[in-house]
Order: sequence, then structure tokens, then C-alpha cells
Amino acid sequence: MANTHSKSIFISGGAAGIGRQVVLRFLSAGWTVGAYDIDEAALASLQEEFPQVITGRLDVTDAGQWEDALADFTSHTGGTLDVLDNNAGVIGDGDIVDQSPEVIARQIDINCTGVVLGARAAHRYLKRTKNAHMVTMGSASGIYGQPHITPYSASKFFVLGFTQAMDLEWRKDDIRVVSLMPLWAKTKLADVEAKSTKRLGVNIRPEDVAEAVWKAVHPANILERHRHMYSVSTPDLVLRYLARLVPAPIVRFANSIIAG
Repeated sequence: MANTHSKSIFISGGAAGIGRQVVLRFLSAGWTVGAYDIDEAALASLQEEFPQVITGRLDVTDAGQWEDALADFTSHTGGTLDVLDNNAGVIGDGDIVDQSPEVIARQIDINCTGVVLGARAAHRYLKRTKNAHMVTMGSASGIYGQPHITPYSASKFFVLGFTQAMDLEWRKDDIRVVSLMPLWAKTKLADVEAKSTKRLGVNIRPEDVAEAVWKAVHPANILERHRHMYSVSTPDLVLRYLARLVPAPIVRFANSIIAG
């Protein structure tokens, strides 16, 4: 049955980790929530615990599955969508010569192509809604290239550029595009050997990121509406601004200490 009264959010990679916490945050506020993922077992567990969540399988690298998943979800919302949370992402661990071609390709396919395909499929639904949003999951590793997780880091530079471009492209349709750029969060994604996890720690909870998503799509004023990059913790905010203000050789040296 269509629910045309509550706002709606579609979350890719919504079965576990950060995605699951975004599901719970928006569900607690009375939103119609869709969690779509390739992990069908985790989706079944989520729906068993929270039967009001709309779930479905989604391989974000498949354009047809994006079309089908969004059509399925919006059949519950009267054909509209308030927020697309382009959350799905993966990471490869190790130096570039130690990552297989398949692992490298998977990171680019999911983290880059998947985000683009999601935006493309969701546009028709977002533009029907006043003050719609698309959220992309960036990373502090998109501030300065990080060794030992190089394809992942590069993919987050892609996400940042894509977010900036889409914000301009979709302005005419009243769709605001924002990106979160947190440091390591306490999820399976942080279970890597990257030295930055040891130097900076893994201190951000998935709940913290979910709260940042909530704030990002609820700008408090006109100035806030012109903001498009969001940090989650003070350290990642400091790193983001230092990268803008400090001379490039110093930024490079600092990153060589953090992640070298």
C-alpha cells in the first residue's frame, strides 16, 4: 500500500554497518525506509527485526537492478523519493601489486559506477519531491591519496568530484547533493591493514555517521543549504580544512606520517 504521508529514503548497502544505522535513524523518525543490498541474509535479518522496513536485493553495478529496486520502493511512496543514500561501498586491502585485478575492479565498479547508476535511476523520483536530496558516502581518504588502500582512496576522490558536479547539474531540479567524508568508522570496512587505522584510530560509530546523514538532509537555514561536504568527527573536519589551507608539501609530509 502506498504511503504518501511520510518522507522516504532509499539506502543502498542498507543491510549492515553504516547503512543499517541510517535505516534505524530514519525509521525512528517515522520515515518510509528502503534498505536494498546484495547481502540477502542480512536483509532478511533486518526485516525480521524491523518488518516495516522495505527491503530488496540490489547489485549497485547493475543498471537494471537499480531501475527495478527504485520502482519497487517507490510503489510504496506514491512514486516519489525524498532522499537517495548512495551508501554501498567496498575496500581492498594492501599495496596495489598485492591486490588482484578482480578486487581492484570491484572497488571501482561499486564505489564509482554504482554511485553514478544510482543517481541516474533515482533522478526521476527525486525531481518529483520538493527539497529532495542525494547523499554520497565519501571518505577522509578522498582528501589526500592514501597508500595501501589506493583504489579505494581514488574512488573516494571520484565520489567527491561526482558530488560537486551533480550538485550543479541537479540544481535546476531542486535536488541538493551532499557528501559525507568521515575517517574510519567501526565497521567491517575498517578491518584492513592500512596504517592510518592505527595512527588515527577507528573511533567513529556507525550511529555517528547515520546522525550526520540526518543532519545533512535537514539544513537549518539558507547558509546550511549551500553546504555540500560534511565531516562526522572533529579530526576529519580538521584534516579537511588543513588540506585546503596548509601548503601542499606540508600536507604531503603529514600524510606520509599518517599513512606511510
